Order: sequence, then C-alpha cells, then structure tokens
Amino acid sequence: MPGHVKAGGSKEADPDPAEFLWISDEMKREDGLKPYDAKKSVWVPDGEGGYDEAMIDTVDGDKVTCKVGWEPKTFKSAQCMQVNPPKMEKFDDVSNMTYLNEASVLWNLKARYVAKLIYTYSGLFCVVINPYKRYPIYTLRTMELYIGKRRNECWPHIFAIAEGAYQGMVNSGCNQSILITGESGAGKTENTKKVISYFATVCSSGKRKEGEASLEDKIVQTNPVLEAWGNAKTVRNDNSSRFGKFIRIHFNAAGKLSGADMVVYLLEKSRLTYQQPLERCYHAFYNLMSDQVPDLKEKCLLTDDIKDYWFVSQGKLTVPSIDDREDMQYADEAFDILGFSSDEKYDMFKNTAAMMHMGNFTKDFVPVGKEEQAEIKEDINAQKVATLLGIDCEWMITYFCKPKLKVGTEWVSKGSTCSNAASSVSGIARAIYERTFRIVVEKCNETLCDPTMKKVSYIGVLDIAGFEIFDYNGFEQICINYVNEKLQQFFNQHMFTLEQEEYVREGLDWANVDFGMDLQKCIDMFEKPMAFLAIFEEESLFPKATDKTFAEKLMSNLLGKWSQFAKPNPRPDPDAHFAVIHYAATVSYNLTGWLEKNKDPLNDTIVEMIKNGSNELMVASFADHPGQPLEAPKDAPDRKKKGGGKTVSSVYLVSLIELMTTLHSCEPHFVRCLVPNTHKKPGDVEPPLIMHQLTCNGVLEGIRICMRGFPNRMLYPDFKMRYAILGATEMASSSDNKVATYALMDKINFDRQRYRLGHTLVFFRAGALAGLEEARDDIVIKLVRYMQGEVLKRIRSVVYEKKRDQRELIKVAQRNFRKYMSMRDWGWFVIIQKTRGMIGMPNPEEELRLLEEKANATYGEYKAALDVTADLESQMGALKDDIGAMSKQLNEEQGNVSVYTDRQAKALTIKAEAECELSKQQAILVSEEASRVELAGEVKAHAGSIGAVKKDIDDIELTITKVEQEKGNRDHTIKVLQDEVGEQDEVINKLNKEKKHLSGTQAKSSEDLASAEEKVAHLSQVKAQLESTLDQLEGGLDKEKKSRANLEKAKRKVEGDLKMAQDAVADLERAKREVEGVIANKEKNNQLLSAKLDDEQSLVAKAQKNIKELQGRVEGAEEELEAERQARAQAERQRSDLAREIDQLGERLDEAGGATVAQVELNKKRESEIVKLRKDVEETNISSESVLSNMKRKQGDAVAEMTEQIDALQKMKAKIDKDKTIIMSEIADARAATDEVLRAQASQDKSNKALLDALNATNKKVDAANLTLGDYGMSKNKIANENSELLRIVGDLDNNLNMVAKSKSALGAQLNDVKALCDNEARERQLLLGKFRNLEHEVDGAKEALDEEAAGRENILRLVAKAEGDAALLRQKYEVEAVAKGEELEMTKMKLTARNTEAEATIDNLNAKLTQVEKAKGKIQGEMNEMTVCLDQAQVVNATMERKAKAFDKTITEMKGKVDRLSFELDVSQKETRNISSELFKVKSAYEETVLQLEEVRRENKTLSNEIGDIMDQIGEGGRTIHEIDKIRKRLENEKLELQAALEEAESALEQEENKVLRSQLELSQVKQEIERRIKEKEEEFEGLRKTYQRAIESMQASLENETKAKGEALRHKKKLEADLNELDIALEHANGANAEAQQTIKKYQGHIKESQLALEQEQQHRDKAREQLIQAERRSHAVRNELEETKTQLEHADRQRRSAEQELSDVMEQVADCTLQNQSLQSSKRKLDSEMQTMHADLEEMLNESRIAEEKAKKSMIDAAR
Repeated sequence: MPGHVKAGGSKEADPDPAEFLWISDEMKREDGLKPYDAKKSVWVPDGEGGYDEAMIDTVDGDKVTCKVGWEPKTFKSAQCMQVNPPKMEKFDDVSNMTYLNEASVLWNLKARYVAKLIYTYSGLFCVVINPYKRYPIYTLRTMELYIGKRRNECWPHIFAIAEGAYQGMVNSGCNQSILITGESGAGKTENTKKVISYFATVCSSGKRKEGEASLEDKIVQTNPVLEAWGNAKTVRNDNSSRFGKFIRIHFNAAGKLSGADMVVYLLEKSRLTYQQPLERCYHAFYNLMSDQVPDLKEKCLLTDDIKDYWFVSQGKLTVPSIDDREDMQYADEAFDILGFSSDEKYDMFKNTAAMMHMGNFTKDFVPVGKEEQAEIKEDINAQKVATLLGIDCEWMITYFCKPKLKVGTEWVSKGSTCSNAASSVSGIARAIYERTFRIVVEKCNETLCDPTMKKVSYIGVLDIAGFEIFDYNGFEQICINYVNEKLQQFFNQHMFTLEQEEYVREGLDWANVDFGMDLQKCIDMFEKPMAFLAIFEEESLFPKATDKTFAEKLMSNLLGKWSQFAKPNPRPDPDAHFAVIHYAATVSYNLTGWLEKNKDPLNDTIVEMIKNGSNELMVASFADHPGQPLEAPKDAPDRKKKGGGKTVSSVYLVSLIELMTTLHSCEPHFVRCLVPNTHKKPGDVEPPLIMHQLTCNGVLEGIRICMRGFPNRMLYPDFKMRYAILGATEMASSSDNKVATYALMDKINFDRQRYRLGHTLVFFRAGALAGLEEARDDIVIKLVRYMQGEVLKRIRSVVYEKKRDQRELIKVAQRNFRKYMSMRDWGWFVIIQKTRGMIGMPNPEEELRLLEEKANATYGEYKAALDVTADLESQMGALKDDIGAMSKQLNEEQGNVSVYTDRQAKALTIKAEAECELSKQQAILVSEEASRVELAGEVKAHAGSIGAVKKDIDDIELTITKVEQEKGNRDHTIKVLQDEVGEQDEVINKLNKEKKHLSGTQAKSSEDLASAEEKVAHLSQVKAQLESTLDQLEGGLDKEKKSRANLEKAKRKVEGDLKMAQDAVADLERAKREVEGVIANKEKNNQLLSAKLDDEQSLVAKAQKNIKELQGRVEGAEEELEAERQARAQAERQRSDLAREIDQLGERLDEAGGATVAQVELNKKRESEIVKLRKDVEETNISSESVLSNMKRKQGDAVAEMTEQIDALQKMKAKIDKDKTIIMSEIADARAATDEVLRAQASQDKSNKALLDALNATNKKVDAANLTLGDYGMSKNKIANENSELLRIVGDLDNNLNMVAKSKSALGAQLNDVKALCDNEARERQLLLGKFRNLEHEVDGAKEALDEEAAGRENILRLVAKAEGDAALLRQKYEVEAVAKGEELEMTKMKLTARNTEAEATIDNLNAKLTQVEKAKGKIQGEMNEMTVCLDQAQVVNATMERKAKAFDKTITEMKGKVDRLSFELDVSQKETRNISSELFKVKSAYEETVLQLEEVRRENKTLSNEIGDIMDQIGEGGRTIHEIDKIRKRLENEKLELQAALEEAESALEQEENKVLRSQLELSQVKQEIERRIKEKEEEFEGLRKTYQRAIESMQASLENETKAKGEALRHKKKLEADLNELDIALEHANGANAEAQQTIKKYQGHIKESQLALEQEQQHRDKAREQLIQAERRSHAVRNELEETKTQLEHADRQRRSAEQELSDVMEQVADCTLQNQSLQSSKRKLDSEMQTMHADLEEMLNESRIAEEKAKKSMIDAAR
C-alpha cells in the first residue's frame, strides 16, 4: 500500500491532503442531483457479482420488473434491495446508513474509492482499500490534523484509529490493541508501518545519547530487517509478509515512547524449499546477490549467478518494483541502527548463504548398491555448507547419509535413500531459517526494550493474514482460518458488548445476546477433546499414521457429530479430503503432507553437530533443541526430552492462546484491508472480489450483528432539530424528551417496534430512518414549493409594476407629444426651446484654465518619476553587463577545464586502445615470423622436386588436349541426352500439375463432406436435447406417481398405527383394572407379610449374634497368630545373633591360627557347643514351624466356616431384603392410593369451580375449533383458487403446445421446400462446377501447348545458332579438305534436298494444327467467361440458401427454448401442488394428535375418578386416627393444589396447542417437549412423595397400636367422607356431561375434517386430470419427435443423393484424367515429330551451307584452273 512522497523538494511544504480525506461541496452537489425515488429506486444483481441501480416499473406478486438504464428486466423481490437517499452518498460510516444491505455497502465503498477516499468506517471497523497509487495522506501535515481529535471529530483514516487507541490508553490507563487483517496485497504491512510511524512521530521521547540512534528510529528500522527475512513475492503482492506479527509499543506514564517488542506467528518455512513459477523466495537471498555489501559473496562462498542455487531460483528472480541493492543497503544500515555487531551481522548473512548451498547439496546424493544407499560423490557444496555452519564436512555427510539412532542402550546407524537424505537436508534448512528469523526478532526486541525506561502501558498492533480461500487449501490455510474464527468471535463479543452496554446505559428493555456463540461451534470443533486438533496431535505422534488413516479418523470421529464438519466439495479441488463450515464460507481442505509438516522432523545427529560447532549464531539458534547427546546430563537424569515431542500445531495453539489472552486484556480497534482488483489498477473495482473479502473479513458479519439491534441512533437535540417539522406542537407539548418524542411518533403513526427511546438517544431499527426521512421530505418539498411560489410572486410583481409604470408613462408621453404638436409653431415656445439649453451652463474658459493647472501639476510628478526610472535602468544595464561578463568568463574557464578533461579522457582511451592494438599486432607479428621461418624451410625442401613437377606438367598438358577433343565429342552426345531429359521433365511437370489439381478437388469434396457431417451432428444434438427433455418429463411423471404411492402408503401406515394405538389403549385399560385387583389382594396380604417381616427380623438378630461370636473367635485366633509370629521373629533374631557370634569366633580363630594345642582344644569345644546350639536352634525352628502350621490350619478352617456362615447369612439377608422391598412397594402403592382418595376428598370444596372452569375451557375450545374450521375453509378456498390457476396454466400449456405443433408443421413444410430448392441448387452447382473444371483443364492444356510451342521455337533458334557454328567449322574444314570431299558433298546435297521437301511438308501440317489450336483456345476462353458468370450466380444462390438454413435453425432453437420453459413451468406447478398437499397432511396429522391428547387427558381423569372410588372403599375397610388423617389431609390438600396448578398449566398448554395447530410442526414439537419435561418433573415429585409416604408408613406401623382407641371417631369421619364422596359423584356426573358435549364437538370437528378430506380428494382428482393433460402433451411431444425423425430420414436421403452425385463427379473426373493422359501422349508424339523436323531442318541447312561453300570453292578452283 503506497506511502507518501512529497511533490516538491525537501524544503517545500507538504501537499494539501484535503481531496483525499473528505468530500468536497462539488461532489455533494453532484450526488444530490442523482435521480432518486424512495419507493422505486432499488439495487439489482448485474449477473457478475455486482449490483446495478434500477427503477421499479411493475410488481407482480414475487416478481418485480425494473428498468436498468432503459432496458426492462425481471427479478425476484428478494433480489431487489433498497437504495439509500443521495444525502448518504459516500457516507463516512457505513453503519449509520439507513439501508444496510450488501449492495449499499458495496456501492458506498466503491464510490468513495473512485473519489480517492480509501478509508471508510463500518461501525467499529475501519475499512481500507489499497489505492495502488501514492496519495499525500501520510505526511506530517496530515498527522497534525488528527492529533488530539476524537474519531467522530475527523475523517476516516488509520491515524484516527491510532489516535483513538492512544487517547484510550492515556485516559483509561488500559492497554490498547489495533487488529489489522486482510488478504495478501491488501496493505496490512503498510498500514502497520503508518501506525508505528505515527506513534514514533507524535509520541517521541526526545531522549537519546550522543552517537546513538533514537528509540523511534530503532522502531522504524525494524521494518527493513523483518521485510528482508520475512517478506517475499507472491502472485498478488510483490512484497507480501509471510508471517503474522504482534508489535507492542510501550509508553511511560507521560505517554511517551519507552520501548517496543514483537511476537511472530506461523512463518511460512515451506517457501524456502519450493516456490511457484510466478512467486519468489524471501528477499534476503536476492539482497545477498546484489553486490551492495563488498566482500560479502567471498565470505559467504557465493558465485555471481543466482541461478546456481536451486532453492531460490525455482520462480521469479527479479521483481520490477523492488530494488535488491537498495533493500540490502537499508537492511545493512538497519542492522547497525538496531545494535547488531559486525560478527552477528555477518553470521546472519552466512546462515542465509548456507541455506542456498544446502539446496545444491540436496542434488548431490546418488544411490549406491541394491538398497540404493545415499552417498556423495562430489563434496564441493557439502564443504561450503560445513564451512559456513562451522562443522566437520565428512561427519556431516556421514550423518546425513547414515543418521544415528538409539536402540536400547546402543547407537545404531540407519541407512537412508537419496530422497530421505535430501528431505533431511531440506528439513535442517527450514529449521535454520525459522530459528535464524526468531533470533533476529529476539535481537530486535533486546534492542527496542530499553530497561532504563519505565513501561506503564502499551499499544499492540496485530498484523496477520485474513480469511483465505484458494483452489488448494492446505495446512497454512486452516491455521489462518482458525485464527480468524477466534478473532471474529472476539470482535462479535466486543462489538455487541459495547452495543448492549449502551442499551443498558440508556435504559432500553433489552435481553442480552451472546453473539460469540455463533462461532463457538466451529471453535469447539477444533479445540474440544477428541476434536480436530486432538486427533491431529494424536496422529502426528503415532509413527505409522498416514494421510489416509488421518482422513479416515477425522471422518469417523467428526462427520455427523459436529455440524461444522462436512464432506468436501469436488470443485475446485477434486482431491480435497474434508470441509469446514466457517463463518465466512465452507472451505474444502486437502490434508496431503500435513502430518510431516506438523511433525517437522529434524536429524538429531546433525543438530548435535551444529550445537557443538563454531558458528555462534547457529549454536544460539538450536540452544532449546535437545539434539542427540551421547550421555544424559548428570544433574537431571530423569528429565524428559524437551522439544522433541512438540508439534507445529501445539506450539501454534499455545501462542494463539497467549495472543487471545493478550487481546482480551486490551481495548481493541479493528482495521480491515481490501484488495480492489487482481490487476493492480488504481481506481478499478471488481465487485465479486470486494464482496468476497467483506464476507471473509467479517465486515458483513458485523453489519448483520448491528442490524439485530438498533444501528441508527440520534441525540434528542439533533432529533428535535431535524424532525420537529413533522409536529412542532407535539414536540413542544412537553419538556420531557421521551413524552414529546412519543407524541410526535404517534402522530405520524410510526410503529414503536421500529424505535426505542433512551435517556439521551433515540434508537432506530435498520431502515426505520427512511420512513422518517420520507415524511420529512414530503413536508420539506411542500414548504419549498410554497417558498418557490412566494419568490416567483415577488419576482413577477416587480415585472408587473414595471409594465404598469410603462403603461402610465406611455399615456404621459402621448399627452406631451400632443401638446408639442399643438405648440410647435408658437413663437414664444420656439424661443424658450432655443434658450433652455443655455440656462445654468458654466464658463468654458474658466474650466480650461483649471484643467491646464491640474495637468501641469500631474505632469511634473510624472516627469520626476520618469527621470528616476531612467537612472535606475542605466544602472541596471551596467550591472547586467558586469554580470554577463562575469558569467562569460566563468563559462570560458569551465569550458577550458571541460575541454582539458575531455581531451585527457580521450587521450587515455586512445592510449588504452593503442596499447591493446599494439599487443594484438605484436602477437600477430610473432606468429607471422614463425610461419615465415617454416615456409622458408619448406621452400628449401621442395626446390629439388620442382623440375620433375614441370615435366609432369608438360605431359599433363598433352593429355589435356587429347581429353578436350574427346570432350567435344562427348558434349554433343550429352546435349542430345539433355534434350531427352528435358522432355521427360516436362512430362513429369504435367503429371505433377494433374496431381495437384486432383488433390484440390479432393480437398473441396472433403470440405463439403465435413460441412454435411456438421449439419448431421447439429441435428443429432437437437434430437438428443429433445430426447433429454422427454426423459425429464417422463422422470417427473414417475416421481409424481411414486410420491403419490408413498403418500398412500404413509396414509395407510398412519391409519394402521392409529388402530394399533387404540388397541393398545384398550389393553392398557384392561391391565389397569387387573392391577387394581392385584392391589386389593396385596392390601389383604399386607398384614401377613408384616408378621413374616417380624419373624425374619428376629432371625436376622439371631444371625447377627452368631456373626459377632464368630468374629470374636476370629479375633482370638488372629491374636494367637500374632503371638506366634512374634515368637518366630524372636527366634530369628536369636539365630541371627548366634550366626553373628559364630562369624566373630571364626575371625578370632583365624587370627589365632598359630596358637597352641590348648587353644585348638578350646576351639574344638567351642565348635561342639556351636553345633549343639545350632541343633537346638533348628529343633526350636521345627517345633515353631509345626505349631505355626497347626495354627494356620485351624485358622483356615475357622475362616472357611465363618465365610460359609456369612454367605448363608447374606443369602438370607438378600432374600429378606427382597421380600422387604416387595412389601414396602406394596405398602407404598396402597399409601399412594389412600393419598389419592384423601386428596380427592379435600378437593370437593372447589370442584364446582373447577367444573365451571372446565366448561369455560371447553367453550374456548369450541371457539378455537370454529376458528380452525374457518381457517380450514380459507385454506380450502385458497387451494381451490390455486387449483384453478393450475388448470389455467395447463390450458395455456395446451394452447402453447397447439401453437407449437402448428408452427412446427408450417416449419416442416418450409423445411421441405427449402430442401427441394437446396437439392436443385446443389445439382445445378455440381453441373456448373463440372463444366467449369473441364474448361479449366482445357485452358491449362492450351496454355501448356502454347508454352511448348514457345520452347520449341527457342530450341530451333538455338539449333540454328549451333548450325551456324558448325557451318563455320565446316567452312574451315572445306578450305583445307575441299577438293577431297567434293563428291561427298554432292551426295549429301541430294540427300538434303530430299529431306528439305519432307520438312516443308511437315511444316505445313504443323502450321495447320497451330491455327486449329488457336481457334480452340479462343472458343475455350469464351466458354470459360460464361462459366465464371454462372459460377457467381450459383454462389449467390448458395449464400441465400445458407441464410435461409440459419434462419430455420434459429427458429428451431426458439421453439426448443419455448418447450423447455413450458416444461420448467409445469415442473414448478407440480412441486407447488406437492408442497400444498404435504402441508395439508401435516396440519391434519397435527390436529389428530391434539385430539388424541385431549382424549388421553380425559381418559386419565376418568381413571383417576375410578381410583378415587376404589380407594374410598378401601378406606372404609381400615380406619385411621383423626390426627393422622388430618395431617395426611393437609398434605394431600397441598399436593392437590399443586396437581391442580399443574393440571391448569397442562390445560393451558393444551389450549395453546389447539390454537397453534395451523402454525407449524416445530412449535408443536417444542410444546410436546415442554409437556414431557413437566411430566418428568411430576414423576420425580411423585417419587419423592412415595418415599416420604414410605417413611410415614413405617412410623404409622410403630404407632398403630396406640391409635386403635380412636376408631369410632374415624368411623364418624368416614360417614362424612362418604357424604363428600356422593357430592363428588354428582360433580363427576356433571363433568361426564360436559365431556359428552366435548365429544359431540369433537365429532363435529371430525365431520369438518372429513369434508376437507373430500375436498382434498377432489383436488387430487383435478390433479389427476392435469396429469392426464400432461400425458396428452407428452404424446404430442412424441408426435413432434416422430416428425423430427421423418425429417432426419429425409435428410439422410438427401445425403445419399449427395453421395451418388459425388460418385458421378469422381467418375467424370476419372474420364477427364484419361482424356488428359491421351492428350499428353499426343502432345509427346507431337513433340517428337517437332524434334525430328528440327533435326532435319538443321541437317538441311548444313547441307545447303556445305553445298553453297562447295560451289564457291568449285568456282574458285575452276577459275584457278582456267588461269
């Protein structure tokens, strides 16, 4: 993204940035003149991803006809979007516009971009569009406009965002962050630079040491270094950052800079080893090769050609917009400013060069042996790599080819193939690059962080790539998109948190919404356990995992379980493995090579060598890597290996979590950068590209969230000022802003749902302001019209008054003129007129005198000024002369110096050239001298052989003369042969011409055949299309039949299910009655079971006593065992003591080995004592062991007996517990029944009220049923209307089909006529072409004959010349041998005369033939002209026929399009009928379900009443005390109230369900779920009550004996309860009556449903009729297809005729070829005769000449003889 360059020099002021920041008044006026209608102006799609502005012409249901320009187009109403009024053109903030649709957002951004306004706000976003041009908006002058300003006080700019962040930090003390995202080439890095430069300029601390760069300069100078090692050329951007960075700029308490640091994310390492053809590697490699730093290539062992290094020469080598030398200079200077030492700087360069050499090193591996073990033959590149890395070359090669592995405790060398070794080198190179880059970043952070300065707060700038969707999406793309999901969720939460805080602050009634949850599903799909990242990590750490297993695991674990995980789309990448549904779009990913990228394996042996090498920067880079130490460190033997198990994704996830934690602790500001077009053209916009980026960057998502609330808001003063015109009295009616605003809005009938009133602001929904603006515009237009009328009145009144005065003055003029005409001859009037002009005139002489004095005074001043001017001009002339002389002298001096320098330079160049030439000439001289010496030696050597050579030359000359004579003889024969060869060549040429002609005719015929085949192919395509349409129609019919059959099956299935459900209900009722009988029996058995329970409890007590006794025995046995163990331990201790004493005695015995015999005897005694002691010890051990074994056996027997007794007791206990649970469950059931009876008794007081409520509810249900019946009637009418519409459409289809059939028959007749004409024309054309080609052959033959005659004439002339030469020779011979050959000459003369006569006869014949040939030539020429005329006519006719054929093809395509449209409309109508029938079926099923639910509720009420009666009978059998019954009654009354409330809730829910039957099945399912949830809650409550009752029963059993005394009272209470029960029975009868009425109403509803079913069946009959009509239409289409096949057969017949004509043409051509061959044979015989005649002519002439010469010689001889 461009920066700033001043227009002038360094001393000039910065250019004015006004036109690039805000809209001028001219622009506003132009935008205001745009045609606009609030109700008709809409945006419509242009078909290319953009939108056009149009005006609505007509609206027909869902279709809208608009005029785009002057062209009418039809769109769906959903595609039309409203246009904002002209006053909102080029709006600064998109979110404040009235209409926030996509088209309005796109148009606003486009209009501002074209007007050179590249910054626009969109709510919290600042949207930036790359201008691809440098605008002067980043200067110091521009910065001053934004310093100290709020965001709403200035125009959109990146400086406004930076200033807002700075003010937020200073005012609140909270850390700030600026998030800059966008695609590659959108300008993220440039905007980051501008933010940093703004802070460096505005917040400069001003403190620095002498000779040291300031902190601001250091912060700015980090860019060249990071761009050199982190930026590269991509397809879209020449300087694209291939990493993400978060730069924190620290400030002190005073708001001044105190340091900075940065964190980088996801460096693209793979670019080092592979680049696409149009991309380039990182800039650092090409900067090294630029020769900017001297001696750098020598230190880095580099050549001069970048192509020598494979890693960095796979793509582009140069970029036009980047100067590598200049970038290298900037980077070198930046290293110095950032505080890098020279050694550190050159180590950086060496590491970079080492990676270049590693690329060549990967190509040096060659396979050796059967196992293809990798080895190195030439180690030149390896030596360079090892030298730069500071390690041993041989060991490096060895460990690359055979890396070491640790197997157990031993080290083993593993062989590698060439590919494995090369990939190992590439992996090391990528690791070196990444770690070197991080070292650079760490060094920059050390330089930028000044520890002496306090850091209170910071502003972070996040520069990271935006959402990416490419044709091929890999590991980098999913990482970037995952980050953008997190950032978008962060933005959503932050944005609407602010919105909702403002709503709460303003007192709006608003329910908070977490819009971050929209993206939480996708984020959970990445982060949850056993989700994407967990599976990725697991597969990366699994050694045998492959891409295939990874893909299968993803599909099995995520597909179907996570809605955001989907199958891939085959377009554009058919090899994609899965897809993720992001917030921006669904992206398909290809996971090829992900596991290797994530593992990023390194050769640990090579890493260990690098860590132990001499390159300090390399050692520091790999300091955190464990390498491959030969032995573990002593200080931490159990420490786990660090770094080895880390994967790229885990490291990246940790850094991302840290980043999000940092961002959540900051106050964020958002910047979104956009790419306007793909060809980098300023001012050009590609709408699809912009919309794609707005979606991916989350701008449209933010607008969507904004539209969920109240995007437009206005202060009360502004609202009053603007909209008080709508109701001034209402606005002034109250001092309370809310009351006045409500009064105004209610006056204009503005819906309160479209706005909210806060404490200080008025909030509007999206698009609500347009209604207010429209009402205001109506009033404003009305007032403006009043004002215009008043102004026109004022203007025209002036004109009126002027005209009126003119009329009055005309009267006055007429009156005065009449007076003048009456008094013009009166004398006094004449005198007065003559003297009137002289009255009051001044004296002219006095005036002249005053003017003369004034002129003299003025002229004096003027003359003095002229004198001064002349003096100054003279002085200036002298100064100009001096200046000219000095400048001339200076030019001369400079000219002399330049001449001297030029001469010197020329002399030096001439000298150098002369020296070069001298050296060359000297070399030539030396070579020439050497050759001269050699030639001299050769001359001496060959001098003796020259004489012999001369003799040989004489002999050769003699032989040459002889050979020349023979040559003359041979020449004659050669000439004869050459003539024959020429004749043969002519024959061959003629044959070649014939061959060419035949090939041309063949080509023409093949072209005709190809055109015919194309026509056939076209007709076959038409046939295939018609067949496809027929197949589609048949398929639609089959689908319709299948759908109907499925509906019938579903109907039968539902009816069967209904019957089964009814049977099941009956079975349940029977089972219920049986269970009630069982309960009665259980009550009787209850007392028996209680007695059994007491017996069993006594048995249990006895068993427990036995258990306690047995436990006492076991404890005694354990005590005895413990005592035995102690005794054994004591014996062991004694044994050990004795053994120790024995050892001591043995030692003493050894010491006193040389003692006396007495000592020996003493020793023997002691040994015997020891033996006795050992025996005693062994005996004690044996006895103790026997005792111990007995004890163990006794204990085992006791334990076995105890376990058997315990098992038996446990079985008894389990049985008792089981019986107890059964008894308790029966008691609980009985108690529950008793409670139900008491609850029913307690509810008698309110039963009447409940029955009345039920009656009211049934009345409401009846009303609702009536409403539903009305809705059914309306739906029935609607379906009937739609059916009639469908019938009308079917009729139209029939009419159209009839019209198509008629037009088709007419077109078929036209086609037959045209085919007949085409056949006639084709025959005539073929005949004309045949005649024309025959004539062409004859003309060619005539031309060839003419050429042959000309050639014969030339041959004759040549022979004549030859004969003259021969005659001369004969003359010479005759002069020598005349006398001897006289008689021979006479004989030859006689022969020649005979030949002469024959030759003359042949000449006459040939002349006659020549005249005939010329006549034939003229005739052929005339015929040829006629044929050309005929050919032109035939071509014209052919052209007309082709046009007619094209027109016919066009009509066929139109008819086919009509048929397709009709079939499409028919399909649409069928789909609509299917949808209507399905909706009707859904409504019917929902209604039936509600009816069934109602019946179930009523059945449950009935069963409950029956249970109440049974329980009351049971209560009569067994009485209870009044006290307990009162307690139970109170508790049951509470429960009854709860159940009544629950019942009322269920009834209300049921009423809601009945009212919502016609709405949707979704709401019905929700209500069902709610009812089920409540039923579960009630079941839980019943379970709790059952437990409490069980506890109460236990207590009641304990106090049963004490309560028998109050039995009489219970009996009296029983009578009272019976009376209550009678009342309940009466109420129940009333309820049953109401139930019967409800049943009657239900039957009515069922009757209505049956009627609707009958109507549905009628509609289905109509649909069947329509289907029959469709079948008829299909039959007609079959007829059309048959006619088409007939036309095809006719076309095939025409093709056969054409082929027969072609066959005839080929026969004629063969005949012509035979004739031409005969003609050629005749011509060859003619040529032979001509040649013989020519030879005879030549002989005749020779003989005549000889005879003439002989006669002359005879005369001379006779004269001489006479003398």
